[in-house]
Amino acid sequence: MPRPQTKTALLEASTAQYGKLLQQIDTMTPVEQEADFPPGTLNRNIRDILAHLHHWHKMMLEWYDIGMQGKKPDMPAKGYTWKTTPDLNRWIQQQYANQPLATIRHRFADSHRQVHQLIEQHSDEELFTKKRYGWTGSTSLGAYLVSATSSHYDWAIKLIKRVQKQRS
Repeated sequence: MPRPQTKTALLEASTAQYGKLLQQIDTMTPVEQEADFPPGTLNRNIRDILAHLHHWHKMMLEWYDIGMQGKKPDMPAKGYTWKTTPDLNRWIQQQYANQPLATIRHRFADSHRQVHQLIEQHSDEELFTKKRYGWTGSTSLGAYLVSATSSHYDWAIKLIKRVQKQRS
């Protein structure tokens, strides 16, 4: 799938991958949805994957809010660098480990909707002009939004497929 370069393509890719991810999960039995994955992955089950995606949505929304105020957000999060993202992801997994899948799924749907609302507020130029906003550095706002939506959903879909293959 080509990386979106327009607002329309971003919304379409995000919606398509989001739907594909949920459809993939919905084809699983409730027991399969709750089951832990075989050892070897940080995200141990469907809940962990959806919590991971939800939390990255929330971080993206926070970066945006802080950045658009002319301030520099802590990216990816306070106390972490892009090089320590694996540590951040472990922290995220631990934060949601005791929450039910249904709760996480609802939060994921809500944060997906919030990110889409943010995308809708911007033109192609605002989304895809590199260096337009100081807080995005040398890239574009759209690049961050692609990473937080369609690309991240694609990662989740591939991880679930890999696990399903291991189980069969």
